[in-house]
Amino acid sequence: MAMSALELKIPPPAVVLVVGVLMWLASSMAHFSEFTVPGRTRFAVGFALIGFTVSALGFVSFRRVGTTVNPREPSAASTLVVAGIYGLTRNPMYLGLLLVLIGWSIFLSNIAAVVFVPVFVLYLDRFQIAPEERALVLKFGSEYETYKSRVRRWL
Repeated sequence: MAMSALELKIPPPAVVLVVGVLMWLASSMAHFSEFTVPGRTRFAVGFALIGFTVSALGFVSFRRVGTTVNPREPSAASTLVVAGIYGLTRNPMYLGLLLVLIGWSIFLSNIAAVVFVPVFVLYLDRFQIAPEERALVLKFGSEYETYKSRVRRWL
């Protein structure tokens, strides 16, 4: 299968579920790479709650202006959202998912699990965000280019 065949195919929440399961499997098989995080449950829940909140803010911003939230069809966007949370990050929904995975990795407290966090970022950058950005440049042109120059992809 060509690498481009994966572009915009798997919805990011499904990617998070797969990565989360892989993290759990890796941590359950690699007991030798466990580490201690004082207050790990509080930190894990905190990251997850912040992640859900950031994602929800992005989702609500899209809904408010009536544009699509479907990550598999970025060309269906009707409006370029640049205010609110989108003034801080171009991808708050994906950033939120990343924060949830960071919380999960803290809860698992295992290096083998933590390794999957950058894998998630690399996958999303290549197969989700880059194709979305190409579609948004085609749709919104210089308005999107200006926005990209002002606001970072993640944070």
